[in-house]
Amino acid sequence: MSTFFNRNNDVPELNTRYDASADATFSALLRNVYMWMSMALVITAFTSMYVANSEYAINLLFSNSKTILILVLVQLGLAMGLTFCLNKISFLLASTLFALYSVVTGITLSSIFFVYTGESIVSTFFITAGTFAAMSLYGFFTKKDLSKLGQILIMGLIGIILASVVNIFMHSSRITWITTYVGVVIFVGLTAYDTQRIKNLLAEYSSQGINDSNLKLALMGSFMLYLDFINLFIKLLRILGKKE
Repeated sequence: MSTFFNRNNDVPELNTRYDASADATFSALLRNVYMWMSMALVITAFTSMYVANSEYAINLLFSNSKTILILVLVQLGLAMGLTFCLNKISFLLASTLFALYSVVTGITLSSIFFVYTGESIVSTFFITAGTFAAMSLYGFFTKKDLSKLGQILIMGLIGIILASVVNIFMHSSRITWITTYVGVVIFVGLTAYDTQRIKNLLAEYSSQGINDSNLKLALMGSFMLYLDFINLFIKLLRILGKKE
């Protein structure tokens, strides 16, 4: 009888250890999400500043309009490769693609230093960081299910992308400003939605311990938040940035 009860008493202890292990895995993966995102932002920032201060790079980029088009296509290819081939590639290759995307984004963003003042770029960055942090915290701690909101935001994102493509030919300043202000709302909301989705996915798979699949999941989460941050920054800079 005593042996039977002792074995039963061991079960809660095992469950506690199991839960503690899952919690530790979740915390480690979540830290990686924000660490990798921050590293990508640093890479983008230093790349853009280096290009903006390099006469050779400036001449190479702006002497031919096809160069920018090629960079945009490379960005699109890297993003699609990372998104749709994540399960088929290694974590090392996925992280390399993310790093390359950060570099290419930095190159394309270097043009902002010729349009806006350095002071307004820095101030807009901190405003973006504060807004992003607030919405990410909301997405993490809120008890509300943001999945329905996320679907609406994604539909809105598709809408402004299509409107932006059409505006390439129309050259309408009104459409530009509408997509800019709507874009701010969308990416503010997506920051909260993506944070909640990442949190739920990491919590679901953290019981498996840290493995290649979980690391790629965390990497994809950091990529999503990185895109939210960059796009929010660009939209806010159009509104708040002071031109040279």
